[in-house]
Amino acid sequence: MGTFIQQVINGLSLGSVYALIAVGYSLVYSILLFSNFAHGGFLVIGGYICYYVLNSLGANIWVAGLVSLVGSGLCAVLTERLAYKPIRERTSVTLYLLIASMGMSIVIENLFVIFAGGRFRALPPVIPTSPVNLFGLATTSAFDLLSLVAAVVFLGGLQLFLTRTKWGLAIRAAAYDLRTAGLMGVNVGRLISIVFFVSGLLASVGGIFLSVRYTLYPQLGSITIKAFVAAVIGGLGSLPGAVVGSLILGLAEMLTAGFLSSQLRDLVVFSLLVITLIVRPSGLFGKDIKEKV
Repeated sequence: MGTFIQQVINGLSLGSVYALIAVGYSLVYSILLFSNFAHGGFLVIGGYICYYVLNSLGANIWVAGLVSLVGSGLCAVLTERLAYKPIRERTSVTLYLLIASMGMSIVIENLFVIFAGGRFRALPPVIPTSPVNLFGLATTSAFDLLSLVAAVVFLGGLQLFLTRTKWGLAIRAAAYDLRTAGLMGVNVGRLISIVFFVSGLLASVGGIFLSVRYTLYPQLGSITIKAFVAAVIGGLGSLPGAVVGSLILGLAEMLTAGFLSSQLRDLVVFSLLVITLIVRPSGLFGKDIKEKV
């Protein structure tokens, strides 16, 4: 029983980190209707900024985390302005945006390989990883509990932003129809920049925790493919779906690793993806969107 509870907590912790990344995928998809595969690059940017601020400037984790969040968010906005905006202004075909995002993902990864090197780096021990006893029922890591709490705080903050602010209302309106929102007076360019900033910020939080859980290296962004799978399972464009899909995926991974074999983790993850696409292609909370001919 104790092992089961421990694996559930580990799964919720991992799933909460996936949720931070998957929500970024869903935010961009809900507005521009394309999957931003450069999203993993923002995660890596956040991790490296945090690493260098901690080591070079000797700052604490709060300062390093803040600089990382802002830096990653601004890089996401810059990517949108340089790579996606010119395409959006020339064509409405979202396939070109998808292809551009794949190219940007490779560009960001290789820039870090060139300028930061390809070796693995470990963040300083700024986040506790000591074992924590849960009322005698199970033993887990303080890191898992902190990552779960951090995800709840940031996702809760996003929910407040979307429901209590003017720009949050604009984002929700644009998710229904971007063109109509623009005709109603919403500054579409600024709204898209805000969406990318928020998605980059959330990716940076995930990048910091994943850098501590594993290590930091230029290809760390490839792990976001699982967050994308979670977004598909929950329903692309649905923020609650992204969170639920991420928690399902995290639990499936950890329970498989704990009771079957760690080698079967990826098999289970992508089997869930295939089953979802066969049974319910729009995901758990997604809506069927017919393409106009």
